Parts: sequence; structure tokens; C-alpha cells
Amino acid sequence: MTAENHKPFRTSLLEEADGPGHNPSANPTMGEIISARFSRRGFLRGALAVSAITATVSPLALVAADEAKAAYGSAFSFDEVEAGVDEHHHVAKGYDADVLLRWGDPLFPDAPDFDPLNQTPEAQARQFGYNNDYVGFIPLDGAQNRGLLVVNHEYTNEHLMFPGIVQVVQKADKKDPSETVAELEIKPADRHRVDIEMAAHGGTIVEIVRENGKWRANREGKLNRRITANTEMRISGPAAGHDRLKTHADATGTKVFGTINNCAGGVTPWGTYIMSEENIHGYFGGELPADHPEAANYKRLGLPEGTYAWNEFHDRFDVSVEPNEPNRFGWVVEVDVMDPNSVPKKRTALGRFKHEGAESIVNKDGRVVFYLGDDERFDYVYKFVTEGKFNAQDRAANMDLLDHGTLHVAKFGEDGTVAWLPLTHGTGPLTPENGFNSQADVVIEARRAGDLLGATKMDRPEDVQPNGMNGKVYVMLTNNTKRKDSQIDAANPRAENAFGHIIEIAEDGGDFAATTAKWEVLLKCGDPSVAEVGASFSTATTANGWFGMPDNCAVDAAGRLWVSTDGNSPKGTGRTDGLWAVDTEGDARATSKLFFRVPVGAEMCGPQFTPDEETAFVAVQHPGDGGEDWEGFGRLSYYEDLSTRWPDFKPDMPVRPAVVAITKQGGGRIA
Repeated sequence: MTAENHKPFRTSLLEEADGPGHNPSANPTMGEIISARFSRRGFLRGALAVSAITATVSPLALVAADEAKAAYGSAFSFDEVEAGVDEHHHVAKGYDADVLLRWGDPLFPDAPDFDPLNQTPEAQARQFGYNNDYVGFIPLDGAQNRGLLVVNHEYTNEHLMFPGIVQVVQKADKKDPSETVAELEIKPADRHRVDIEMAAHGGTIVEIVRENGKWRANREGKLNRRITANTEMRISGPAAGHDRLKTHADATGTKVFGTINNCAGGVTPWGTYIMSEENIHGYFGGELPADHPEAANYKRLGLPEGTYAWNEFHDRFDVSVEPNEPNRFGWVVEVDVMDPNSVPKKRTALGRFKHEGAESIVNKDGRVVFYLGDDERFDYVYKFVTEGKFNAQDRAANMDLLDHGTLHVAKFGEDGTVAWLPLTHGTGPLTPENGFNSQADVVIEARRAGDLLGATKMDRPEDVQPNGMNGKVYVMLTNNTKRKDSQIDAANPRAENAFGHIIEIAEDGGDFAATTAKWEVLLKCGDPSVAEVGASFSTATTANGWFGMPDNCAVDAAGRLWVSTDGNSPKGTGRTDGLWAVDTEGDARATSKLFFRVPVGAEMCGPQFTPDEETAFVAVQHPGDGGEDWEGFGRLSYYEDLSTRWPDFKPDMPVRPAVVAITKQGGGRIA
């Protein structure tokens, strides 16, 4: 008997962080904290017998049951998109969603046009990269209609990128050998293909111009730049020059080539571009002896994992040849976009882990606070507070703010408090007795430092976004399907938490640099019509408005929260990923509306708004990476047989990740 089973492709699994997590500490999970808090307060007595909404959300997140009242107070006025699945993207009525930049689009006057059948590393290094994730906008000369778009290119999907390398095979199902499972089998990589992949990673800096209400990329822009896995970078901060970062190729421990798996990021108040290195473990292969000094450090990050074949052609990705090279990745990278010849800097003061983003805010005392998520199941939320203060009148004075400051990790209390614990050498257990001989050791092993400090184990912390309008901070927790049955309780009524939730933090005294705060659950995600799911959307949220797997987010100039998702699927939710507008204030709190949805197989990344709020940039990542669970396709998707050919819909063009510019028809503010 043949089962209708399919196995996801390996790079997709890398992005989904589908393992059990690499945190061996006994620190409590966020689920346990939520449960203990509300159980102790008596808030959840008989919760499961009452209703999912009142059982799973905190008192501050409860909304009125009166749908009309909730709708009246909403900050959003657009007509909602209908949730669903098909080959196309969809945006709210009255808006245009125009493709601005696609994988392979030329970025320079001398860059070649995209030719999917004749790709080269040299061409890709002059073209828009693959799998666009974070999107930022930096106005030029204060103009609203001209600026730099900065875009991360997280990873590559070989099966969607390259022709002639994939075949579908049937293999025995490991769970039931009497059935078979369809898998994509890919030809072994060669040096040429690997070098194209490396050129497709990194980031893009490109000038864009709005003319007659529409945006276009300016290939003549003097600041245009591609950053790849081969771009020279400098290591700065407390780990710079440390023995643990020295290699055969770099005896100084201060020079490294490339940045990889850049997921979310940020734009600093002084106008530099932040690229965050996330799932670095998949790029390293080879074997490290069990007694090697870095063995425990690397195990904590799950490397070497060897998803990619880069180590077969580049020794620096082979830990048996360059055992210190992984310590040179997993950092926050800062790029001076105003100088196309500047050397990007890996800012080690912000710690080494699987960085999701690095969103920032200028504190009332002038220091700058960066919020950081470590995107893996059972890992932590961090923030970094600069030592120096932001100088709005002198850009140069801000250029090394990220080399000096204090990194903190969050411990969430059962009483609704947050303690931001400093990861400072010599503080508490961060001493030589525990293997921390300097601040360099602390930042290199930030995860282990958090373990020893008792940080709270979270459900995949992704974007963490401060809101300067109301003083709150929003933490996107995507999911944790490894939660066990023994952890089911009134506040967490589901094993294998597939839908995630959003935490809201209020820093004490409105001081973003404070070391204490309060927390609440803003939303528990999933279908609120299914009681056992335990979702907590407002009753004004429609069947189109709920979502699962919150990932990226943005706060617009009006202080409104926008959430993009990663993981909604035909089988799991009956909808694709998209961009949802979420009310956080007043009677409409926890009301959500669908504004934009992506084509089948894609993930929604971004969003980013222009300062005048007349454009929202979103990134459609890995479209076509799936379709087997969609009745409109029903099989594995790869280059020769794609579930969608978005955005070109041409038979000679593969599916292409792209950035989309959303504008209101006739002009005006979004939503």
C-alpha cells in the first residue's frame, strides 16, 4: 500500500528548527511559568470546562465579548482579505501589491539579466539574492520618495533554484514499512553550485525611488551593494582577537569572510543596517573530537549539522580543518550603508546564538536598547543596552556604540515580573570556575551563560519589537511542537504547541533600559473556534483574522502592531502565511485582521513601513516550497514541477522569492 506521505526538503527543515532544541538546562519553560502564575492567582479555576478564550489569556489581555464594541475601537479600517490557499498573493481591497525585487534581478548597470539555466556565482553576486527575509528602509536626504532598501537573504532552496538536480523517489516509511513516502532526492553538489549558493546568501542594499506612487529599484544607485557569504568582515567587541576566534587563515581572530543565514535584523537610529546570523549550524560539516575544547560549546548550538555541502569545497566550513571557524558566526552584523566600500562588523558584545532580529529604540536617557530573540525551542529572549548615548547630531559618534554595553537575558516570573539578568563576566556564576575567563567567553557562549543564570526557556523567540508609542515590547513566540503531554495544563491546553503565542512586556517606569518589567500574554494563537486549541483572539476576530506561528512583526509610526507568520499550511490551518494587523489597545485588544497573504508554500517576512506610512514592504520567502497538502497540487514541488510559478508565471521562469511594495490606491496612509 502506498501512503499519501511526503517528506519536507532538508533546507526547509533547517529553517523550521524542527529538532527538540539544544538546551540541556533545568530552567523552567515559559509554559510552566504561565501555568504557575495563573494557577496561583486562581484565575484558571475550571478553565477547560469554561471556554478556551477565558482559560488561556491573562486579565490584561481579556477583551469584551461584545463584538460591535470591539470592532468600534479597532485602529484598522481596511476590508479583510479572505484566508485560503492558491498560487497567488492577495492584498486588502483598495490596495496594490507590486513586486519590487525578485531573486536574480540585476542591481548594477553591469549586472547581467537573470538566466535560471545559466547561473554563475559571478552573476549572482551582482543580482538580488535568494530567500529575502528582513526588509528595512533608510530614507536618503530625508526624502519620503527615495531611500535605501536593505534586505537579508537567509538561505537557499536548491530544489527550487536549480534545474535537473532533483527526482522524486518512493522510500519505505520508517514508521510503517508497509507504506512508502515520497521524497525529493537531490544530486550531490559540486563546487559551482555551492559557490552560487554562497553568493545568494547575505544581503542587498539598493536605492529605490517612488515615482507616480510606484516604487522601482535604481540600478544606477551609488550606494547599491551585495553582501555575500564571501564578503570580508571585521570582528569587533569583547571577543575580537580572542584565541577561540583565531584560525589558520586568520591568526588575529579579527577578520572573517561572509555572513550566513541572515534572518531578521534591524536599522539603527543612526542609519546602519543590522543583519542577524541565525541557523549557522547547518553550514558546518566534518567531525570534532569529543574531547575538543569547543565540543560542548558547539553541541549547545547543534553544530556541525551539515545540511549544506559547503565544507566539501571550502575548508573553513569543515570543523576538522578549522575547529574555531563556527565561533566566528552566530553574531549580529552591522553595515554602514552610506559607504559601499565599508567593512561590515560583527558586533560580539550582543552575544552569539541563533539571532532572529535586533530591533532597537532610543531610551529616554539617550542609551540605545536592542531586543534579541534566540530562535530555537527552549531558548531565550535577550536585550542589549549600550553604554554610550545616541547623538542625533553626530552620526560618526554612534558608529561604535554596539561594541560597549550590557547584554541581558530574560527570566519571567510567576508573579508577572521580568528580571533582565546581566551577562557580565564575574557576575554570579559567570566566573572562571564555570569556564568563563573573560567577557569574550561569556558572549561566545551566551546560551550557556543564560543557562547558568536561570533564564526562562521559551517557545522559539523570534522578533522582539519595542513600541515607542505605548512603552511596550512584543515578543513573537512561533511554536514548540516538542512540548510533552505531561506539560498540558489550563494555561497550555495542548501538547505539541503548534500555533505559538505573543508576550507583551512593559518595562518598569517606561524605561527600556530597566532591569525589571511586567509581562502579559497578548495572544495565544490558533483557531479560536476549536476549544481545545485554546486560542485567545478577541471575539471580534473573524474566521479570516486568526493566525498561527507569529514570526516577524513591526510597529508602525502610529504604534500599531503588524504580525507576519511562518508555518500556516493547507493541512494545518487551511491558509497560507500572511500579514495580520493586531490591535493592542482598548476594547479592540487582541482583535486581528488579515491584510495580505502569500502564495502556496511561501513564508511571510518583513514587514517594514516607510516613515510616511504610505508603503508597506513585505518579503515573500520560498514560494512554491510545498503544495503536497494543497488539493490544488497534491505532490512535492521542485524546479521542474512547481506548485506555483509566482511571481512571473512564465514557463521558462522558476518560482522566485521577492519583495513586494504595498500602497493604497490613490495614495494615502496604509490601513
